[in-house]
Amino acid sequence: MPEQPREQPTPTGAGPVSHAIFRVARLHRALAGRLLRDTGLHPGQELILMALWDHGPQRQVDLVAAVETDAPTMARSIARLEKSGLVHRSASPHDRRAVIVEATEASLALRAKVADAWAELERLTTTGLDTAQQAEILADLDLLESVLAKAGH
Repeated sequence: MPEQPREQPTPTGAGPVSHAIFRVARLHRALAGRLLRDTGLHPGQELILMALWDHGPQRQVDLVAAVETDAPTMARSIARLEKSGLVHRSASPHDRRAVIVEATEASLALRAKVADAWAELERLTTTGLDTAQQAEILADLDLLESVLAKAGH
């Protein structure tokens, strides 16, 4: 028989599923931040660098889609990464309105540390879960993502 979820109090009677998602996301982001501390990156910045490392220079608007964030957040993150010397921005040679973002050589020194941090994040996140449980969680999260995406449109 599956273990019953423990009852968590919710603020002002808020929905228990939404509250659980909030708690898990907060804990996961905090753990990611702790694991990324040695890189000097804040959670989310590594996603930008990972996209650039994997796919090369990209238009800023394409990074917004790849990282699944909004344009103002991306602009702030790229500005911080550029100030740290980890990315370089330039005007597109084909469309002067577009900004091209590319990872710098300095950022490559962080690549192994970021990969290690993400591997450890995954290990800690899935400790105690067998393969079937991990697959079930992924399926449930995919379903929730789909429901939320439809609700947001």
